[in-house]
Amino acid sequence: MASHPPARETLRPLAFVPGWATSAAVAVVALAGLSLPPVVQYAPLVASVLVLGLPHGAVDHLAVARTRGRRPDLRAVLRVVALYAAVGGAYAVGWFLAPAAAFALFVLVTWFHWGQGDLYALAALADADHLRTRLQRVGTVVVRGGLPMLVPLLAFPEWYRRVAVTLVGRFAPDAAAALSPAFRPDVRLGLALAYGAVALATLVVGYARAEDRRPWRLDAAETLGLAAYFAVVPPVLAIGVYFCLWHSLRHVARLLLVDDGAVAALRDREPTAAFARFARDAAPLTLASLALLGGLALAVPDPPGSVPQWVGLYLVFIAIVTLPHVVVVTIMDGEQGVWA
Repeated sequence: MASHPPARETLRPLAFVPGWATSAAVAVVALAGLSLPPVVQYAPLVASVLVLGLPHGAVDHLAVARTRGRRPDLRAVLRVVALYAAVGGAYAVGWFLAPAAAFALFVLVTWFHWGQGDLYALAALADADHLRTRLQRVGTVVVRGGLPMLVPLLAFPEWYRRVAVTLVGRFAPDAAAALSPAFRPDVRLGLALAYGAVALATLVVGYARAEDRRPWRLDAAETLGLAAYFAVVPPVLAIGVYFCLWHSLRHVARLLLVDDGAVAALRDREPTAAFARFARDAAPLTLASLALLGGLALAVPDPPGSVPQWVGLYLVFIAIVTLPHVVVVTIMDGEQGVWA
């Protein structure tokens, strides 16, 4: 799994440092008690349409073949297009038929996907030797995915409810009531205790099995730091920053390491050229996705009229394309031995 060491050395700080620095800065602002206007809080999610967020999945049609060491041909591209049409199309229909269930699935799929993204980053970019067993790696996925998906529910339940109502309400105004049990104090307390136990066990076992404790310290610091970050930063802002500069950036780093041209540029310490290759590859399907987002806006029973409503619809679209994207990334995980 750990290949191209010189390229990884160039890429590692670019993949990790922006997420660390930005989340720390945003957390400091929140801890200082500064109230940011809504336009600022929504800005990262809006920016993610073109900056890393939506584009990070727009290279899926090339990613599987490249991960297998092959040059993507038309057949490989069409297989991924068919996957998106079948899986994403079925999920889109699900939003119209059962929006509350579709929202719950979105949370669970994103929980897994953001966890698997951090697992890859730890194993392949940080050389984390403490994640020795499959059970430890499952625990890491649960813990890392739960930081952006569960901690905001525990710390900002009304914000979380508001987002759920905004997304589900585009399809059926009263359907969000089915999600009410998740916001009960006793349910949230139970989730917090269970999640805390898994997080503690995962870190303790990792510490005991680590030969080199530096990657474990990175893992622990990121876990605790993100827990604090999502506990103090308003969810819309917290998720927007994390989506762009943490999750998406780390996935782009992964894509660069399976692109021979990008690897050559990174070996020559020319990361700008490597990222330019990614931008070129992602541009066509990013633009196509924007057109599909416009079509979704016309199709929903309650079209968006305000910025929060547009962001809510954008998140629905992200949900629709995330499901087939997770299939692609899971194939990459298998090819690269992430679970080995």
